[in-house]
Amino acid sequence: MPESGENAFPWGTRRRFNSYGDFLRKTYGYRIQKLSVHAGFTCPNRDGSKGRGGCVFCNNQAFNPSYCEPGKPIALQLEEGKRFHAWRYRHAPRYMAYFQAFSNTYAPLPVLKRLYQEALSVPGVEGIAIGTRPDCVDEELLDYLHELSKNHLVHLEMGIESCYDKTLEWMNRGHDFACARRAFSMAAERGLSTGSHLILGLPGESREEELDEARILSSLPIGNLKLHQLQIIRDTPLAEEYAENPGKFHFFTPESYVDFVIDFLERLSPRIKMERFASEAPPRFQAGPCFGNLRSDHLLQRIERRMEERGAYQGRLAEARPQNPGKVPTAECDRERPGAFENS
Repeated sequence: MPESGENAFPWGTRRRFNSYGDFLRKTYGYRIQKLSVHAGFTCPNRDGSKGRGGCVFCNNQAFNPSYCEPGKPIALQLEEGKRFHAWRYRHAPRYMAYFQAFSNTYAPLPVLKRLYQEALSVPGVEGIAIGTRPDCVDEELLDYLHELSKNHLVHLEMGIESCYDKTLEWMNRGHDFACARRAFSMAAERGLSTGSHLILGLPGESREEELDEARILSSLPIGNLKLHQLQIIRDTPLAEEYAENPGKFHFFTPESYVDFVIDFLERLSPRIKMERFASEAPPRFQAGPCFGNLRSDHLLQRIERRMEERGAYQGRLAEARPQNPGKVPTAECDRERPGAFENS
């Protein structure tokens, strides 16, 4: 157990996990609010490059704020996003434009530059967060983001969802886990800020396998992590599969999820900053068991209380791991996406 005091844990606070929000406030001295935008992208497992239908769990309407519409200019979405969040704060925070819907690097580089620069031109927007997939980045793009990061906050968020190829194939992801290793390695070589997502409770994965994902992720040079509990969202292939075979699925209760997340955190490297512990989708989109009206901030309070009761903290059971495992051979990641990165 770390010594008591103001800076009791390796990340410099008394909270029992390494908080990304705390890191931002400590690093920049102010709150940074993400504003989601929908830039009209698609994904290679939707447009036929690698598949059709997208990931089995995906319905972006369940997670996009009301002000995000793909036909609306980026700058307008951001201004509406600022007004949407204004009631929450006494003082206007600084902002990051969060390119959230689908794969936001899946376009020729000149198109990406234009969209990113439009977002950065909006007053109060100091940076961009880019949500994408590991198979939708290449060295040319990462070199550009590295240059952009010299004058702006740039955060690259690449979904992993699972560390197991059997699950990625079932999800219709269109890439394997080696692809994720390579993408994060390339980003780390350029000093880029990175984050990822992981879904807990996926069918076909044992609890032991899911806990071991903490060790696997700790071997990657990722900076932040968002955890999501499995949810069944309407109008997805996953909802159809659940309706046909509900016995295949096992869902967390809020109580079991709290303890499982703590078990996971204790095995996760203390250098990885936690950005989110659960996902929330409006009830009208839910097609299976969920956490009801339990908000994510209330869930976080439960997690922190339970960690205190258990004497638990992030990294307590983690092995020492190198921060950058080095390059992964190009051959391990199929990056063929016809037309995706052609100059125009």
